[in-house]
Amino acid sequence: MKRVVLQLLRRPATATAAGFVLAIGVIAVLAPALAPYDPLTQDYARTLEGPSADHLLGTDYLGRDVLSRLVFGARVAAQASLQTVSIALLIGVPLGLIAGYRSGWWDRVMMRLLDVADAIPGLVLAFAVIAVLGTGLTNAMIAVSIIFSMNFMRLSRALALGERERLYVDAARTSGLTQRNILLRQILPNMAAPLIVQSTIFMGTALLIEAALSFLGLGLETGSASWGGMLSGSTRWQFQQPFLPWPPGLAITLTVLAFNVLGDGVRDVLAGGTRDRTPRRRPRVRARRAAAQPSLAQLPDDDVPLDVRGLSVAFPGEDGDVEVVSEVSIRVRRGEALGLVGESGSGKTMTGRAVLGILPAGGAVTAGSIHVDGAQIVGRDEAALNDVRGSRVAMVFQDPMVALSPVHTIGRQVGQAVRNHAPTLSRADVRRRCVELLEMVRIADPEARLGDYPHQFSGGMAQRIVIALALASNPSVLIADEPTTALDVTTQQEILDMLTDLKQRLGTAIVLITHDLGVVADACDRAAVMYAGQVVEEAAVDDLFAAPRHPYTRALLAAMPTGAGGDDRLPTIPGRVPPMTALAPGCRFAPRCAVRTDACDAAPVELGAGVRCLHAGAAWQAGDAAHERRSQVQ
Repeated sequence: MKRVVLQLLRRPATATAAGFVLAIGVIAVLAPALAPYDPLTQDYARTLEGPSADHLLGTDYLGRDVLSRLVFGARVAAQASLQTVSIALLIGVPLGLIAGYRSGWWDRVMMRLLDVADAIPGLVLAFAVIAVLGTGLTNAMIAVSIIFSMNFMRLSRALALGERERLYVDAARTSGLTQRNILLRQILPNMAAPLIVQSTIFMGTALLIEAALSFLGLGLETGSASWGGMLSGSTRWQFQQPFLPWPPGLAITLTVLAFNVLGDGVRDVLAGGTRDRTPRRRPRVRARRAAAQPSLAQLPDDDVPLDVRGLSVAFPGEDGDVEVVSEVSIRVRRGEALGLVGESGSGKTMTGRAVLGILPAGGAVTAGSIHVDGAQIVGRDEAALNDVRGSRVAMVFQDPMVALSPVHTIGRQVGQAVRNHAPTLSRADVRRRCVELLEMVRIADPEARLGDYPHQFSGGMAQRIVIALALASNPSVLIADEPTTALDVTTQQEILDMLTDLKQRLGTAIVLITHDLGVVADACDRAAVMYAGQVVEEAAVDDLFAAPRHPYTRALLAAMPTGAGGDDRLPTIPGRVPPMTALAPGCRFAPRCAVRTDACDAAPVELGAGVRCLHAGAAWQAGDAAHERRSQVQ
């Protein structure tokens, strides 16, 4: 118990919640001594007063002191929570324990009865109990206890079903312990953690229900000091005294929140969780960085807005860090489009996300550098990255309907993107810029369409809007992640033509992430082929298509459909991209390669002269026929 308490105190949120709940308990016990006035004393000469020196929280419509009623209301809240949960535990846990342990017809009968009870809405059942027993706090809480006991019964049964199969229960049986001893001293203590958590959550829920019943006049007698009754009485007079609902409303909200936070903390401690106090482990950075932040000075080559060198990205795994991008180096000049191409799982999207510093949770750049317009991305905090995102580098995502907010107009979304990096622009200038952007992406009648919502656009038009958002601040680099995948062929061509026009007109450097070599041929100047997190070949598009040097590139080209027709099946690449936790020791493509030799497995292959292959050139040509035969077998 001491260990649990110490661990709870080490969690700031849990310790604060526990302190708040403890304070409510102390106030409830000492209410007569702490309250400055009798909560039932009426003073018609001082009704609906605001906070003052005499009445710190003012008075209600009968002149009663709000602070005193709030203090005595804590006693009602504590009684309601404890009474409800205690009764529910005494009813639900034993029934669930017996049903789960004994099973058989005990279990079947109890669960069928529980199913019947669950079919009746909880509040309807509470109203029925109150109608029979009458109003009052105890009667109201008995009604709520019946509802909670059903939940405790289900939870206890599920826990007992699991515990009864454990070896310590068999050992207790062989020791001659009675069934009662096994249930109460062996199984029940092992069920304590989830029951405690559920109890703390139900205490907050009981408080809410008591407040709701008092609000409806079904709880305490009229005039009694309860938070729900205070809130109910204040609604009629809130226009004359707007402050009146705030004290009971905040008391209910904060107390329920404290119970829930306390329950979460107890759950994590009893389960051995450490998420609240131990940050997610990030992969270890191989390349040591200087203590000072990298300089934002311009790179020597001002014509290269995107310069990625030796980039590696990793995620934490069960057996250590898992590297999903390995030593990727790409450079894109102004007015140039680079295609990142490869099968799914090759690391293309992670490379693009690393450039913007938006890796998924747990991911980290473990080596290399990324410069955008001379600004170093790696190692920057969020504030510094926000100065780069949008203004220097932007991204177009695959699904436009996910990238656009469905509840805001296009004009508002594009306008916000413009205003983020130009806050001094007037409203008229922002609107004028929005119209220019929509014209740039070839939206007809842009002035009228600013008031439209995303659902009023087709998929292709919505993708144009996403591109307009990305171009709002004239970025030097535009990363387009599969921008044409969800579009029909005609619309795909229109989007590609538009990107090409923007590249030429604005001088934007474009990184086009795709698995379609046809898109690369149509819209890119250079291409980098990725496989299993590595760049295996990089070349000008014309050279890549005319004379591919890597076996993987050649296999991708062979698998492309053409307009020549014919009855032959398209060649396929045997196997699949390996998981990053099970890579080949040498060349990563070797298990699927038709020209594989023992040398391919000896050691990792380095990227040299734009290709990562020991058999590039003439040696690869000799294995062409073997590759074709192997592909056709698949």
